[in-house]
Amino acid sequence: MSACTYCDHAVVEKTLAKKPATVLRIKSWTTHVRRQRRRSRRRAESLARGRPARRARSSIGQTSGCWSIEMTGCLWPCVGAAVAEDGAGHRGLFRSKPRTPAEVVQHVRYLVTYVLNNKDGCAGGRRDAKLEHRMLELSKGIKEMKGILYGNGEDDPCEEACKQLTKEFFKKNTDTFRQFIVCLQYVNLDTQKDVTQVIANLQRQKVDSRLVASDYLEANLDLLEILMSGYENLDIAIHYSTLLRDCIRHQVAARYVLECPHLRTFFDHIQFPDFNIQSDVFKTFKELMTRHKSTVAEFFSKNYDWFFAEFNSKLILSASNYFIRRQAVQLLRDILLERSNSAVMMRYVSSKEHLMIHMNLLRDDSIAIQVEAFHVFKLFVANKEQPPEITSILRTNRSKLLRFLKDFTTVEKDDKKFEADKATVISKILALAGAEN
Repeated sequence: MSACTYCDHAVVEKTLAKKPATVLRIKSWTTHVRRQRRRSRRRAESLARGRPARRARSSIGQTSGCWSIEMTGCLWPCVGAAVAEDGAGHRGLFRSKPRTPAEVVQHVRYLVTYVLNNKDGCAGGRRDAKLEHRMLELSKGIKEMKGILYGNGEDDPCEEACKQLTKEFFKKNTDTFRQFIVCLQYVNLDTQKDVTQVIANLQRQKVDSRLVASDYLEANLDLLEILMSGYENLDIAIHYSTLLRDCIRHQVAARYVLECPHLRTFFDHIQFPDFNIQSDVFKTFKELMTRHKSTVAEFFSKNYDWFFAEFNSKLILSASNYFIRRQAVQLLRDILLERSNSAVMMRYVSSKEHLMIHMNLLRDDSIAIQVEAFHVFKLFVANKEQPPEITSILRTNRSKLLRFLKDFTTVEKDDKKFEADKATVISKILALAGAEN
């Protein structure tokens, strides 16, 4: 008999046997200890009442009248901090208290590492029992992280717990963020959604008034390329798009993506046949082109020609999908009307090719696309520094434009702002005749 590693109680290390027999190990020490305590209490109560104590039968194991018990372990649960736990965050037999937020991250990090080291066993087919168990534990661990960050539905999340979890997640030399991204393709759909929500929340968490996610991304910008290349895998494309969208909320990440060669692939990914992927990719693209005003303005000053050539040809002219065309024209309007992009707007509305594109969109079968095109078209008409070629085109098509605008209206009949804009456009087109004379 020796002392327990985690407490001062004695540890039983012997085999009690009546006759030679197969040794039956006790699978649940907790159940056994509780049963023994109940029997001891009953015997003490019987003796106190003056009754002979009935001998308790062993229920641990019997084999044809011969029984034996092998016991190795502390018979007293270590109630304090005595919980068997290795460096990976594994708990021993007796769990005295729930894991701290930092321990949850450590445990999940160990499980993610295990899955990545055995990723060949995750790629379809039958998994071995150990890997299956680790995958199940990983799903539970991710849900536990999600519960800490978002609350349990009844109570709000604890600020201190979120802080501890965030510090451990972005701890130096652990690279947990990267492991989560790489591991995403090997877990089930529900866990993929949980991972996406966890990372989205961590992007907004502050530690000592600093967005630690921003500092991490600045030191690991190559992760953004991994996320952009994830569009090639349809199984994880939506999740990678969502993660990328959360990352580019940080200006340092948005600038890197705008300067990255992968940016050109957005125009192809937006045209995915799957509508869910298509809409999510466009949502990310719109976030990239509108969130950080100064960064986007700087980008346009260097990349105006190729960007709008791709934008017009792939998203407006050749796109057969109604959703893409409408969203593209709407995004173009938002870009041009942004005050920081005034130089871009002046350059765009000085092009006769661009004017012809939007005059043709005014004849589109969809009223919604016509309305969005009108909001861009009015910028050409209202331009005070209108080039002669723009004026010439408007004057040549003056009668057709006036005839169209006379009956042109939105779905909402009482849109006063639209009616005011239309009246302004009509008056300026009418004024072209006077200027000609």
